[in-house]
Amino acid sequence: MNFKNQKSSKTASQSILDIFRLQSYFYQLPDELIAQEPVAKRDSARLLVINRAQEKIVHDTFNHLNDYLPCNSHLIVNNSKVIPARLLGHRSSGGTVEIFLLNSLEDGYSFEVLLRPLKKIREGETIDLGLGINATLENKEKRIVRFNKRNIIRHLKEVGHIPLPPYIKRPDIPRDREDYQTVYAKQPGSVASPTAGLHFTKGLIKNLKAQGHRFFELTLHINYGTFKPVECDDIRLHPMHTEHYSIKPAVYKSILKAKKDSKKIVAVGTTSCRVLESSAHSKVYAGSTDMFIFPGYKFQMVDALITNFHLPYSTLLMLVCAFGGYDLVMQAYQEAIKERYRFYSYGDGMLII
Repeated sequence: MNFKNQKSSKTASQSILDIFRLQSYFYQLPDELIAQEPVAKRDSARLLVINRAQEKIVHDTFNHLNDYLPCNSHLIVNNSKVIPARLLGHRSSGGTVEIFLLNSLEDGYSFEVLLRPLKKIREGETIDLGLGINATLENKEKRIVRFNKRNIIRHLKEVGHIPLPPYIKRPDIPRDREDYQTVYAKQPGSVASPTAGLHFTKGLIKNLKAQGHRFFELTLHINYGTFKPVECDDIRLHPMHTEHYSIKPAVYKSILKAKKDSKKIVAVGTTSCRVLESSAHSKVYAGSTDMFIFPGYKFQMVDALITNFHLPYSTLLMLVCAFGGYDLVMQAYQEAIKERYRFYSYGDGMLII
């Protein structure tokens, strides 16, 4: 569901038209502010709070989240679990090969993948991944490999690596298997973490529940398309990637009832936000979404948003600008840079109310 039909009126000011320009979503970030490691304790991360009604920005820490949430909020979290989707193997010639899993195919053995070095590998060639696991390149044009074991995801704990984002300039280590997962991750399938949830600890969740807040889970498996930057000068022309989601029927009914009862719906992360807004339009609790949310979109389900700091030119930054207001969000980013916040996946958090 792509909101490319959002048109500005002929009388719109130049400043309004600028929010559809790609260049409007650029900011300069010093390299040293890109977090390479998580904080020692998840909820000790810093928290930047944007109050839209007051047009006010506050600085705090994530363990004080309750001080800013609306009373008796319903927090919606994405319980998708990151799989060790990066596989390292060898050709019979001894050359190294990297396989990055994208989409599983129906036969249970095959995957669409990214493959390096693709040009050098012959169709039909088998790559040894170790521990008796191998993959054969079945279709070079479509980048499809077939594994010798069914449901390879079950075996990734033995041979796979956590797919840290490219801006983390170090190899993955055993600790990342825990650090790059939320404490409520359950459903394997993502190649990137729903990072807004990384700041929650089990203790913080327990305390928030004791304060009257409720937690509900949904699932959206994040695919490699989330890393794709917008390249169109007019962002409305960007072809949005598709991701699959599901909400349990009982949870879906509870969220709808909460909305009807004027309870505040807090999306934990842009993935949860996309699912909630997609379900509001489609009226279904399981399906796929290619919803591209950018300034001009009218939110129907989400009342508050917990998120991290996102890359320039990214659809995630555009979603956050749509929710928080372009000027206020970009001002907050500049203030976060000035205050030396830590950015991106292992970085600090933001709450927009």
